[in-house]
Amino acid sequence: MKLTQNQITALKRKRGERNLTINHLANEIGVSRFTISRIIHNGANEEITPATGKKVNDWLISEYNHDLVKEVN
Repeated sequence: MKLTQNQITALKRKRGERNLTINHLANEIGVSRFTISRIIHNGANEEITPATGKKVNDWLISEYNHDLVKEVN
């Protein structure tokens, strides 16, 4: 499985907005720092397991939902 360029961009954007280190990002998502580093640096060319893809997508969705709740309040 590979992430799309839009998913990679969203991951990088959220990391930057929250000023997260690779270690903190990996801990929040639930993957190793090595895995998240490969994803960020190799982008859409990086082959990942479906479980890792689900963790990344779930984290991105929760981050964007959190932002939507902040906008409403």
